[in-house]
Amino acid sequence: MTHSHNVPARQVRSAEEAARVMRAAGLRVTASRRAVAQALFAASDPLTAEQIAEATGGDPASVYRNLDTLEGLGLVRHVHLGHGPGCYSPTAQDEREYLVCEECGDRLALPAARLDAVRAVVRDEFGFEARFSHFPIVGRCARCAAASPG
Repeated sequence: MTHSHNVPARQVRSAEEAARVMRAAGLRVTASRRAVAQALFAASDPLTAEQIAEATGGDPASVYRNLDTLEGLGLVRHVHLGHGPGCYSPTAQDEREYLVCEECGDRLALPAARLDAVRAVVRDEFGFEARFSHFPIVGRCARCAAASPG
């Protein structure tokens, strides 16, 4: 699968707008591509390819191919939220960055600006421009930390 981190995000707000972008790029808007786009735009949280396949009645391999196509067009981004498969969401949603508990798996989605202070420390200390939208900050949530300190 192609990882299109440098493809500019398109700010489309619906599966119908995504279909227009696909057509403008010379792609057919197949029933499976439309179903994948509709599932993503209907979801409130990022979805795995398996969840999309289950919701659409699609074949997981086909879902992955369609996600790759949509990601290459800048319509979809993926994020790794701890152990397990990547999750996908439309790029039109406000970019989120994530904190993930390595013990219970809870995750916290934050507007990117909420981690600007963390990014500033990393930049000042190491000269590195950090992003947490593809890979999260992993640690322990307050509940797990309180349950087993140390």
